[in-house]
Amino acid sequence: MPLTPRRGARLRQTAAAAALLALTVTACGTEHAGQQQAQSAPPRPSFAPRPKCAQPTEAPSKQTPTPTPTADAATGTPHEGNSDDRPPNYADNHAYRMAGELSPDKRAKGEASAERIRYELEKAQREGDVSKKRITAALAHLGCGKEHGVYIWDALYSVHTGDVCVSGHVTKEELTISVHGAYAEPQPGTGPCVENRGGH
Repeated sequence: MPLTPRRGARLRQTAAAAALLALTVTACGTEHAGQQQAQSAPPRPSFAPRPKCAQPTEAPSKQTPTPTPTADAATGTPHEGNSDDRPPNYADNHAYRMAGELSPDKRAKGEASAERIRYELEKAQREGDVSKKRITAALAHLGCGKEHGVYIWDALYSVHTGDVCVSGHVTKEELTISVHGAYAEPQPGTGPCVENRGGH
């Protein structure tokens, strides 16, 4: 069969497609110099870091962290027993409610910041005023403001110190304080330190 211009063009297109496919297939799994280093670098957050507040006046001592109880993924509260009775996709479905993990260094910084926050909140308790206005002022005294995700509602307070979240409850009779990582998807309108109570 003679080669016509139309047939020749089709043959060239087929040959070009085959060559492209061969290049693509042979390139799979190859690494170029420098690629492995880029792949092993730790992931960086896609957001700008928050400014710091409630920082300790001296460097916190590195202590061996005390083990913390396992937290329930749905509520963030410690739970007893085995989670094997949960559906296999439970963790995936509740990942938006999980707080970020803290390195020992960040936990130490967070505990030191929490002590400064505790001191200010205890002063408010001794004064007998744990109103939203007074708690906001106590946190502001440590340099923590809106840009730190300060959220106060009812007896709940939370703040991001630039390193960790410090959250808890404060009433005239009770003060709780917890150091944890920011939530992947916090409760809308609250800042990074309030667990999302909604669902996906």
